[in-house]
Amino acid sequence: MKTKKSLLLIFVLALVAAACGGGSATPCDEVEITTGENGLPDLGGCEFTFAVENAYLPFNYIDAADGVAKGWDYDVFNYMAELMNFVPVYVPTAWDGMIQATADGQFMIAGDGITITAERDEIVDFSVGYINLAQRVLVANDNSEITSIDDIKNGDFVVAVQKGTTNYEFAVSELGEDKVKAFDTFDFAIAAVISGDVDASIIDETAGLGYMGANKDKVKLVGGDLTSEQLGFAFPNGSQLVDVINQGLAAMESSGKLAEINAKFFSPDFSVTYDDIAECDENIPAEYLPEDCDV
Repeated sequence: MKTKKSLLLIFVLALVAAACGGGSATPCDEVEITTGENGLPDLGGCEFTFAVENAYLPFNYIDAADGVAKGWDYDVFNYMAELMNFVPVYVPTAWDGMIQATADGQFMIAGDGITITAERDEIVDFSVGYINLAQRVLVANDNSEITSIDDIKNGDFVVAVQKGTTNYEFAVSELGEDKVKAFDTFDFAIAAVISGDVDASIIDETAGLGYMGANKDKVKLVGGDLTSEQLGFAFPNGSQLVDVINQGLAAMESSGKLAEINAKFFSPDFSVTYDDIAECDENIPAEYLPEDCDV
């Protein structure tokens, strides 16, 4: 029996096929890759499917003001499409299950700020790391009781994290399940910190800095780095597209374009909040839509 999620995926892909003349474009994982005049891979205008959550600032979101999908993932992948002659096809996908679906070949690539881990590397291939990150403790701005993770360990505190993330895995391993409350989406976890329903959150520093841009009066990062990790794009094992994206990242790093995009989204200057992004939109995974949405 088809689930709501699978029906949404079929519908989105059908729209893409219709928009591209009945699906005549070749999938990028099937093309013969040549070399373009810029010295980078030339994919010949093929379609490159990208799993995107559209609910994780600052990587991806739907702007409520204009309905346009935006974020770090979009800026980077759209720029790569110009460099290497392919057509991005963004498929709304809930975070929970995204990596496994990519491993199963449902998507050619997945973004969403995925932390590279040995466990995940067993089922997917990763690009080179595109940014170093650390996990940090985030608390409400008026919280003076928690200054480090040791305070959480030694006190009667609860932390909020998003399900299926390395933040969740780290929090459980360090604090125990009794001190961890998991949420389906990142924004719900942070909202719980702000409202006082939980005492803190364990988050990636990049996401924390982006979130704090318009919330300096509500939250703050405390303590030192808890981990040192890298983010990367995920692919089905053996994908020929890993090298393509690695070359694209190297070119963007060399030209300064990657640093420009990183500065746009991964700094306190990033001012978009979860109040600014759409809740009801056909490009948001069905699992995240409120019950009264009509899309």
